[in-house]
Amino acid sequence: MICVPDASAVVEVVLQRPRAEELAERLSEADWVTAPTLFIAEITNTMWKYHSFEDLPIDACESAIDDALAIPDTYANDADLARETFALAAAIRRPAYDAFYLVLARRHDGELLTLDQGLRSLARKQAIRVAPDAGESSTGKARPS
Repeated sequence: MICVPDASAVVEVVLQRPRAEELAERLSEADWVTAPTLFIAEITNTMWKYHSFEDLPIDACESAIDDALAIPDTYANDADLARETFALAAAIRRPAYDAFYLVLARRHDGELLTLDQGLRSLARKQAIRVAPDAGESSTGKARPS
């Protein structure tokens, strides 16, 4: 399986937040993990926010950036995704930031890994596979209790 994680999923892992174990397991099950180069800016900005607004120490943020950027096996050049991303973003009327991940997952018949419920919903509407969320089976349906 090819996995395309976004920053929300990877930050959860590297900061050992509540869903870290589940997300890390999904990443480890992947044969290949890839992300758009936009991922680098999003991770960096997210860690800036943690430092600025959550008082996470600089050294912890730098370590988290290093750990996060080491997760993808490869990065897809955003320039190679730009036109297709723009077309999708225009069609779905959503920011191109989200569409980069959708396009990359679609191109590789990959599975999107995200905690962003809106992005999960968009992916499903575009027939892009989405990693199961907590409480879901691999089909995307709620697990029986």
